[in-house]
Amino acid sequence: MDEDFAFTADLWRWEARDQAGSSWFFVSLPFEVSDAIDDVAPRKGFGSVRVEVTIGASTWRTSVFPSAEQKTFVLPVKKSVRTAEGLVEGGPCRVRLRTVE
Repeated sequence: MDEDFAFTADLWRWEARDQAGSSWFFVSLPFEVSDAIDDVAPRKGFGSVRVEVTIGASTWRTSVFPSAEQKTFVLPVKKSVRTAEGLVEGGPCRVRLRTVE
């Protein structure tokens, strides 16, 4: 079942994966969005859920992943999107997210 969500959250760097310029950046989903996704979306490998994401003019398909540390799903934001949309670490991201099967 496809569900749509919109929210704003800050972009953060995963320190555990910061290796020689290959940093991983994420947005943590608000708890209410994470709970709603958990209720309706089928899980894939590593507990992930397939999604289509729009930030600014950039739209792509990826997965959100459960994070024990963040206690919510986290959304990876690839470098091409960060560059195209002018996103910076700690800055806000306006996210439209749709679960897909």
